[in-house]
Formats: sequence, structure tokens, C-alpha cells
Amino acid sequence: MDYKMLFSPMKIGNTEIKNRVVMAPMCMGFGQFDGKVTDIMADHYVERAKGGVGLIITEITRINDVTGASSFGQMALTHDSQIAPLKNMVDRIHSYGAKIFVELHHPGRQNLGLMMGTVPLSVACDKIMGKAYAKLLTGAIIPPGKKLQDKDIVPRTVAPSKCEKSKMADSVNRGLTKTGIKKLVRQFVQGAVRAQKAGCDGVELHAAHGYLIQQFLSPNTNHRNDEYGGSLENRMRFLNEIIDGIRLACGNDFPLVVRLSVDEMYAKIGQPGKGYDLQEGLKIAKALNDKGIDAIDVSSAAYDTFNYWLEPTTFPLGWRKYLAEEVKKVVDIPVIAANLIRSPEQAEQQLEDGIQDFISLGRPLLADPHWVNKVKEGKEDTIKRCICCLYCFESMENNAYEYTHGRCSVNPFIGRDSLELEKNGNGRKVAVVGSGVAGLTAAELLSRRGFDVTVYEKESAVGGQINLADKPPHKEKLHWCIDDLYTNAKNNGVKFEFNTTVTKELLDDASPDFVINATGANAVFPKAFAGDNVSTVTEILNGSIKLENKKVAVIGSGMTGLETSELLCEMGNKVTILEMADTIAPGAYFQQLDDALPKLKEAGTVFMPSTKLLEITADGLTAESTKNGDKIKLDVDFVVLSMGCRPDNALYEQIKDSTKYKVINIGDSVKVGRIANATESAFQAVMSIK
Repeated sequence: MDYKMLFSPMKIGNTEIKNRVVMAPMCMGFGQFDGKVTDIMADHYVERAKGGVGLIITEITRINDVTGASSFGQMALTHDSQIAPLKNMVDRIHSYGAKIFVELHHPGRQNLGLMMGTVPLSVACDKIMGKAYAKLLTGAIIPPGKKLQDKDIVPRTVAPSKCEKSKMADSVNRGLTKTGIKKLVRQFVQGAVRAQKAGCDGVELHAAHGYLIQQFLSPNTNHRNDEYGGSLENRMRFLNEIIDGIRLACGNDFPLVVRLSVDEMYAKIGQPGKGYDLQEGLKIAKALNDKGIDAIDVSSAAYDTFNYWLEPTTFPLGWRKYLAEEVKKVVDIPVIAANLIRSPEQAEQQLEDGIQDFISLGRPLLADPHWVNKVKEGKEDTIKRCICCLYCFESMENNAYEYTHGRCSVNPFIGRDSLELEKNGNGRKVAVVGSGVAGLTAAELLSRRGFDVTVYEKESAVGGQINLADKPPHKEKLHWCIDDLYTNAKNNGVKFEFNTTVTKELLDDASPDFVINATGANAVFPKAFAGDNVSTVTEILNGSIKLENKKVAVIGSGMTGLETSELLCEMGNKVTILEMADTIAPGAYFQQLDDALPKLKEAGTVFMPSTKLLEITADGLTAESTKNGDKIKLDVDFVVLSMGCRPDNALYEQIKDSTKYKVINIGDSVKVGRIANATESAFQAVMSIK
């Protein structure tokens, strides 16, 4: 396909962007306490510039250290000392022909109370005692701080006015004084001035995803009765004053973009009339256009409606392109939008259809930093696609308070962008047993290092556990990681032997130098529960057992249990989910639950937490309440066990002490985990081979 639109240049203001691909802002936590650009952060952005991106928009960049610090690894433009490190990164990015805008940000009520003032304290500790002690201090503050936050015994976050807590942050807030508002306006302007001094090509104001500027725009969070609240004109005043200040300080030729949620999406979660909808969002977009900004970056939602701006894998591609399309009708400036684009064909089509002017790629550029160049060189089939698993944000969020960074399930090089694989395989032979994520990742990386790799697979196709995980409704994107790994492995010369059960004798005859054991895991099936009306999730997901219009009990409410239940509901079954813990899906990531639970509830699923399975009989099951010991009998036709998996390491135990070859056990056959665990395990194994 000829991607004429995708690779045509276009201007934002007076700045020409060489193509239509924009790297969307994503906070990954590569920074440090003082907000200065680090080598790992610079390498991350430079690799995407090297990969062909036309414009990079940085992660959320704080303009206030006390109330506006979102994480310990966040970039900042609060002090002049941050200019030089940023300039070094900018110069490196410019060397590849890419442009860079800085996204200026304040979280407002979506911050955590325990973060109020913590970063300045950490910076001071860092200067006085060094980074190691500062990290210890952070570690000492956060755990008890979380407990205090649960009781609201922490400083209050700031908001346009006192309002309801943000769903995710769950922190009590306070309204800003006029003095506080004016100070923040100045700090946004000062951040833009520093970006300009660092040689950045422009700035973007983050007025999306429920952060402070959007909080001023929204009647749900702005209850002020002065000139900053009430009418839409008043609610836009904070943003307009920031724009005016930046124009005055930086000049009209310095590009200024606004990232705007044009619909807060409350209707999507059953709360129509709350906040503002698309009709008012279009009025904001039109007003910003008339104000003279240089482009609008169209987004949607807030933390309260999280899945409608950072979508789980079940969401259809391009589902929100209508937002950008409507904005295009009311503005005459370039429109940037993400729109859950995952292929160059989709990107080109949306440009040709006039839905948007620039394609914003966030997670796809985490998965594959060379997405753009691969398309330009006609190598689209080698792109490692984002599978929308949300691990990047989940890991960033979990790691942010441990002073480390986010990860990507399909790209183990995140945070290691400067690393080059040592090409010293010299044709040495490697046998990889198993073609799931771990096995394929190891095979591809080893082949890139110059090893002679053969993958042995007992089934007729690659995939391993993903061949089950992709079977629940709308989970087909998960198989992309297998398809992409398989394609790249084959392109690098990896050989595959299917329908082959590997034995010690086979390996001894093959005489490899190394054996990578990636035999995966099997579902737990306690013998005590065996019966004709019982199976594990495996048989349901692989289709060997088909249940229709039955009463089915699913034992275990982890995400596998919930997703299998959704498949069962789709097949017309009435499902009851039993869970020993006091809550459904304990430990599951909230976005996954927000996606799965409403669908299950709509299908009439019955949830029974605090319930332990005791016995399965021909006509049902007996369970016990873990709270009061009461016995419970359920009349069901079939029972599906979702009790987790155990490593399948039988082959490893047979060959681990071999003197003929070195054996490395990886992935689920070591410890059952997620896709990210499998790729990381394979990466570590490959790097251990010298």
C-alpha cells in the first residue's frame, strides 16, 4: 500500500512536521526526583525519533513541584537547572529530523494527597545525602502514607473548587484561591519559556483526562461562582489566561497545542448529564480555534471514565474516531488524534477520510519504536503491535512509587533502548522447546544474535497459552503478539518443528549447545473434583467442551475465570462465579475489572465471594461460606474450575543436569505469570548466554 498521506509533511503553526505520525505523551517514569531529563529518558525518546516519528510530545511535564508532582520519575520544567539536560535530549531528537513539543501538566484533584510536598522533600534529601538515601526516604514515606490516605489524613490536593474525589486517586481536595490560580498560570507560562529556551519546537497544554485544566472546564469539578466558574466562558478563563501568557512570553511563532477531552464520557458509565458531553466539548474546541492556538489534540474522558481514553483490549479499533471527525468540522487548525489506531492501513484511511490531520501513536510506539520506518520501508509485517493489555500504564503506576519505570508486555527493551544485542552466536545451535510467548521471544532474540535456532512445538501451531487467552469475546488482539513474534522469528531464520513431543533422547540426538525450556503451564485440576460434569477453563477455551444454555458454576474469579465466564454467557449459559476471597477478582487491575464486570452483570451473572467449593456431585455442588461456615448447595449442570496453573517442568527436570548442553528454564515453566513476565524471562535468558 502507498501511504502518501501518512508520509506527507504538514505544518503546526510555522513548524513543519516531516510526516503525520506523532508520538503521544506517555509518562513511563524514566526521570528522577529533580525532574531533569535522564539518560534513560532521553534514550527512550531518541529511539522513537530514530524510528521515524515526525513529532514527539513528551510525557506529562510538571510546572509545580508541591501540588503538581504526579510521580518521582516525572519530567519537570520548574527550575532553570532543568533546561540544559532537556536541551541535550532535544538536540539528539532533532538530529533525526523529528520535532519535539513538551506537554505541560498539573494533575489537580487526580493527584494523591500523599504526593503533596513529597517531591521537594525528596529533592532536598537527594542533594544533601544522595539518591540512595532519598529513595529510602521515599520508601519510608509511601507505605504509611497510603494507610493515612485511606483515612484522609494527608494534605489535600488542589482543584478549581472542592468537589467529589477522583475515582482513581481517591484523595480529598480543596478549592484554589484566586492567588493560587494566578500563581499556576505563571508557572505554566514559565514552563513554556523554559521549553523554548531548551530548543523545543512547541508546547502542549494538557486539558484532557481529568487533569487540572479540564477540571476548570468541567461543571462536575468546577463549582466556583466567580469569574473562573459558572458559564463556559468563565470555566475557560484559566486555560485562556495560560494561552495568553505563553503567547506574550514566547511569541506567536512558538507552536501551542491543546490536548482536549471533548467528551468526559460519563454517559458511557451510566451517568448522562454529568460533566460535559461532546456538544459542549465542540464549543470548547471552536473557542480554542478562534483563540488562535496552532493545533488541537483530540482525546476523551477522565480518570472517572478511565477506559474511555486508555482502552483495554476489548475495545474496537477506531471506536472514537467520530470525536476527531466532529472537531474537524468546527476548527480550521490541524487535528491530532489517537483513535486506537494499530495499523498503517487504518492510519492512512483516517487521514484520507479527513477524520484527522495527524496520527497520534502512544502504546504502539512503546511496543515498536521503529513502527514508522518499518511502514516506510515496506516492512509492515515485522511491526510488533500493541495488544492493548494495559500493562504499560499498570506497571508505570505500580512502579512510580518505587522509583522505577513502566514496562511493555511485548517489548522487553523498554528502559533499555540504548542496548544493542551482542551478535556473537556464531551459528551455535539452540533448541527452544515450546512456542508460546517466552519460547518465541527467546527464539527471535537468539536468532538476531546469530545463533542457529530450532523451535520444537508439540501442537500444530505456535501460541501456547495465548491460544486460550484470545478466545473470550473481543480478545483476539492478544494473538497479535504471537503472530508478530512468529513472523520476526521466521524472518531471522528460526526453524520450526511442529507436532513434535520433545524428549531427552531427541535433544541428545540433536546435540544443541543450549536448550531453552519454555514448556509453559497446565491448569490446576484437583483429583477430588473430577467428574463428567467438571472441566478446567482450558477445555472451555480450546473448544473441546462446548456448553450451551446450561447452568454453569465457575470456580475462581481471577481474570481468566471472569473472561471464561463472559464466553460462557455469550453461549447462552447462566453463570454463577464462586470466589473464596471476600472480593471478586482480588488483585486484578481496576481497568480490567471495569471492562469485564459490567458485561457479566448485564448477562445476569451471579457473584458469590467468600465462598469455598467443597464437593461436586452429579446434580450440582456444595460450597461453604468462609464468613459463617454455612453450607450452600447449588443446582448446576456443569462446573468449570479456574484455579490457576502450575508450571509444566517435567522435561526440564529430566534434562537440567545434562552435560551435553546448557539448559535454561523460562516463562510459565518456571513461574506462572503474564505476557510481560514471559518476555522478560526470555530476555534475561538470552542475555545470560555469552
